[in-house]
Amino acid sequence: MKSKSNFFKYIFIFVIIALISYSVYSVYVKNKEKVNESDDIVQVDETSVLTDLRLAIAGFDTMNPILSNNKNVQDISKLIFEPLLDLDQNYKIKPCLAKEWSKIDDTTYILKLKGNIKWQDGKEFTAKDVQFTIDKLKDTSINSVYSVNVGNIIQVEVIDDYTIRLTLNEAVPFFEYNLTFPILSKSYFGEDDFISTEKNNMPVGTGKYKITYIDGNKITFQKNTNWWNIQEENPVIQTINIGLYSSVGEVYNAFKLGNIDLINTSITNIEDYLGTMGYQTKEYTARQYDFIAMNCEKNTLSDSAVRNAIYCAIDRDNITASVYNNKSSVADFPLDYGSYLYSVDRVNSGFNQNKTNELLINAGWTYKNKYWQKTENYKTLRLSFNLVVNSSNANRVAVAEIIKEQLKNVGIVINIVKVSEAQYQSYLQNKNYDMILTGVQSSISPNLTTYLGTNNLSNFKNEETEEIMKEITNITDDNLLKEKYNRLIEIYNNERPYISLYYNKNIVIYSTSLIGDVSPTSYNIFYNFEKWYRQN
Repeated sequence: MKSKSNFFKYIFIFVIIALISYSVYSVYVKNKEKVNESDDIVQVDETSVLTDLRLAIAGFDTMNPILSNNKNVQDISKLIFEPLLDLDQNYKIKPCLAKEWSKIDDTTYILKLKGNIKWQDGKEFTAKDVQFTIDKLKDTSINSVYSVNVGNIIQVEVIDDYTIRLTLNEAVPFFEYNLTFPILSKSYFGEDDFISTEKNNMPVGTGKYKITYIDGNKITFQKNTNWWNIQEENPVIQTINIGLYSSVGEVYNAFKLGNIDLINTSITNIEDYLGTMGYQTKEYTARQYDFIAMNCEKNTLSDSAVRNAIYCAIDRDNITASVYNNKSSVADFPLDYGSYLYSVDRVNSGFNQNKTNELLINAGWTYKNKYWQKTENYKTLRLSFNLVVNSSNANRVAVAEIIKEQLKNVGIVINIVKVSEAQYQSYLQNKNYDMILTGVQSSISPNLTTYLGTNNLSNFKNEETEEIMKEITNITDDNLLKEKYNRLIEIYNNERPYISLYYNKNIVIYSTSLIGDVSPTSYNIFYNFEKWYRQN
């Protein structure tokens, strides 16, 4: 009887323990679900993290991306609005709102759009939205940074809801790179005045975030849970709060106070404003490209040995250190800003004065009385050239002075010709220079027409180059395209019609609490964004 009593006693104790264990487990699960479902905290690698991000805009104008002239807006709007075609981190075209594109002939393109894409107000995305956006960009009353993208489009035909035909006024090499402008909703704007409508405060996009709030001090984005690509790229960040500031100085102060998580800027001496501690930085190559064009039809510059000798005598590392405080990147080719078609492992500094001497001696030049001389047709030639530079560009004038001294050290004479802006443009137009120190805002396109095409800046002519330049505009196979570009690079390095100098740098500054792969390019600072989060 006693044994039976003990048995029921043990059963009772076991049930009590089980009930207590179940209760504790239920509370744990419920609390865990609350953490996981919070708007501000999620579990990432078993660590509680904040899922809001704090950004900033200085001098805010509008959230309409094709009306805004604000670089901060243009950067941030990529999280809301999407283009027909996008670029990966290596500047390679990839599908976005368009799933297929085809070049029918030199001036005709057909694009097939993705179906089942919704605007953030629930309306369907169609070809009419593309037509609407292009029409707005071509409107001469709208001063958009993207208007140049559609400048050659003369006709837009909607074939059906998901097919569109574009006709150009002339052949444009790599035209598909022009289709990277943001697309806007026709149904959202309707018949409203596009420039003045209040709808520009909170326009809808098709992207991973949507605008949910705006006032004079702040804009709020929320994750678009209906985004068409959310299965592939589901961001950890749920909310983005964007502070609106009147000046860049105010933005820097807010960052120092811990109120902003990330800033993108072209001011590379950022330590002068923020100090040197308490933040992380990621420099990236921007697209202001400076170079020297050498006139291949002028006197001794027609000899590639002379052009290469000049190249080897210029210490570009010294120039970037002396003039730009190492805040620019030495360049060696127009595409070495990060394009997948420039496959050389590293940029070569090229500086080698011994090589300069070797090249000139092998080309029949003699070093005498501190000058290189050569006799042709009973006439004594010297390596002496005029270098044209815009007098209003102080940095380029300083670079020209350094180049003059560097070439003087190897017996090559440079006479700097400082000219006004109008004269400088005239020199570029007529190409009546020996050498000119100039620069361009490089396109995201791998088009090399400016440098190697007909009527290029160096008057450079090469039959093989001309043939390759014709071929590459119709090549769709990446491996073959890379092969052709490798050959162009090889010819460029052998013939040296230009001396590439440097690209400017931009910099992303971000707080130490921001976790993730911050890998900006000049096209998009938000690559790998879906994995970013803030440490709790």
